[in-house]
Amino acid sequence: MSTIENADIHRITIDDQEYVLVGTAHISQDSVDTVKAVIQDENPDTVCVELDEQRYQALRNPRQWESLNLVQIIKKGQAPFLLANLALSSFQKRMGLQTGVKPGAELAAAAEAAEELGKDLQLVDREIRTTLLRAWRKAGFWKKMTLFSTLLASMFDSQKIDEEELAKLRQTDTLSAMLDEMSDVLPTVKTILVDERDTYMANLIRQAPGDKVVAIVGAAHMPGILKKLGQTFTAEEINELSIIPEKTALSKLLPWLIPAIVVGLFIAGFMTGNTQQMADAAVAWILANGVLSALGALIALGHPLTILAAFIAAPITSLNPTIGAGFVTGMVQAYVAPPKVSDMERVSEDIAKLSGWWRNRLTRVLLVFFLSSLGSAIGTMVAFGWLKDLF
Repeated sequence: MSTIENADIHRITIDDQEYVLVGTAHISQDSVDTVKAVIQDENPDTVCVELDEQRYQALRNPRQWESLNLVQIIKKGQAPFLLANLALSSFQKRMGLQTGVKPGAELAAAAEAAEELGKDLQLVDREIRTTLLRAWRKAGFWKKMTLFSTLLASMFDSQKIDEEELAKLRQTDTLSAMLDEMSDVLPTVKTILVDERDTYMANLIRQAPGDKVVAIVGAAHMPGILKKLGQTFTAEEINELSIIPEKTALSKLLPWLIPAIVVGLFIAGFMTGNTQQMADAAVAWILANGVLSALGALIALGHPLTILAAFIAAPITSLNPTIGAGFVTGMVQAYVAPPKVSDMERVSEDIAKLSGWWRNRLTRVLLVFFLSSLGSAIGTMVAFGWLKDLF
């Protein structure tokens, strides 16, 4: 029996297997110290941590950014995911700067302690990409916009937290705390980002080998995991939690709808033989898309060639949903102003400050991708309104 007992530690015995669950805050030195002491004192057969493989490797190798192939990420369409991931990391990083502890330090400490003692280490969290995509695909349009705006706001939030708020953060998971605030507005998203992960982690913790298992999880997940640890889940139930839902028929059709209408309007203008009307419509389409996409690239401090590429590409890509303006501008920016090794080394520190997103060449490519895409999307809607008036 451990000599360490506090409100963040829970013991459960199921079928002669003992589980010691430790609830932590991801930016608390107290959590780091508790994790190390519990693992040393309990001497478990297995240590489970709230990590997936990607986050585990990021904690083990903070310099992994140096090997990041940004061009391939853009080509594979993973830039939005990387941007969202960095936005969440930015939120936790800023909170961590105010407590003096790196986000996830207690999880890294748990992994190191397990390795030092020769214990079996189990990564029990669901892949973060799966979690984010499930949340995105299952949310309706307005909920998507709310989720998107929340992620965007987290990049620009420079709020300082007082001692009372710091005390609360030490008792919870900073990401889950942010999501809890959104639970009334986005209950579906909270279910996927918190509740589903509780089920996923409880199932893997229950399956961990050995007579004694220590599990290190965010405090916000503790109530759900404690509730579900004694439950039995079928393989189908667990597999469903890892399935990324297909896009809805409407979401597949919508990107083609406006281009189809625009092309139809141009065809109608051609059939009527009004060349001046056709010329006005073409100018309106090019200017609205090109100027606003270029403006987005300019706001992101893109290279002059990137800004030019945005102006040229946006009117064309807006008629072809298979390729976006951000794809073109992101690729151009990555080629003409590629991230340096120093940018890769500093990315985790730079995202903690608003200016760092523009100063770092890696995150600037992502800003170019995002803001030029946003400009093109707004430009398409503006141009569509003009075309309706012209025809």
